Amino acid sequence: MPRSDVEFKTSDGVILRGWLYTPAAKVENPLPCLVLSHGFSALKEMDLDTFAERFTSQLQLTCLVYDNRGFGDSDHKPGSPRHEIIPAIQTSDISDAITYAQSRDEVNPDKIGIWGSSYSGGHVLWVGAVDRRVKAVLCQVPCVDGWANFHRLIRPDFVPGLNEMFQADRQARAAGKDAGVIPVVDADPSKPSALPTPDSHIFFTAWEKKSNWKNECTVKTIEAFREYNPSAHIHHISPTPLLMTVAENDVLTPTDLALEAYSRALEPKELHILPGGHFDGYSGPNFERNAGRQIEFLKKTLCR
Repeated sequence: MPRSDVEFKTSDGVILRGWLYTPAAKVENPLPCLVLSHGFSALKEMDLDTFAERFTSQLQLTCLVYDNRGFGDSDHKPGSPRHEIIPAIQTSDISDAITYAQSRDEVNPDKIGIWGSSYSGGHVLWVGAVDRRVKAVLCQVPCVDGWANFHRLIRPDFVPGLNEMFQADRQARAAGKDAGVIPVVDADPSKPSALPTPDSHIFFTAWEKKSNWKNECTVKTIEAFREYNPSAHIHHISPTPLLMTVAENDVLTPTDLALEAYSRALEPKELHILPGGHFDGYSGPNFERNAGRQIEFLKKTLCR
């Protein structure tokens, strides 16, 4: 499918870079647009291109895919570190991506949907509720409750040490020192990392060998994760249609937390439970099942 390099400026002046996908067959009228945002530390090359290509090959739809600020090809705000994830900033950036999509001649500004996976799966629950321009929400293996998710991932005896790390990092940054960083993944589960699950280590280390992904995030990123409650507004998404895709055996963004959040969403909503774990819907046999269901949802909502 045709793909062009694009860039746009956020409301606070940061340049984000990505791709705009359009169908191969030219059309006269502007088309709906799906804005795709990746999860925790991930880059657009890490399978988002596969989803965008599939969507635009089977639907009269455009797709805007971009790197989150401070990651991949996107800039970061001067004075702020790269590889820092602050949810309120990333959700604001999704709204700015919507604004950019609306400015494109190829796009029908009244038909914008949002797609997010993992951490951004939580972001789209927030944005889908508070940004009423959104006409469809596709939420894949989402983080729905930072506090609960943090305490599922982190052993209780590790928490006091992390609290001390958070305090030391705040004091160091206040004193003008560089932001502290920790690995996103580590082969040793006894060592600090942001995503301490075996499948996270397998997924990210595989991509580290074939992309520009870097195995680090700031310490503040983890503290911000713990305080984030992206499903707080899930009951406010309605009447915008919602598709939540949940992995049956998700140990990174636990299945039961996602299902509880889904129970609080109002109609119209759809739930798709995929076999396997958190990363199994990105590629392989589960991709076909996953993307196929998302295409059916888009046909009934954004592309009707």
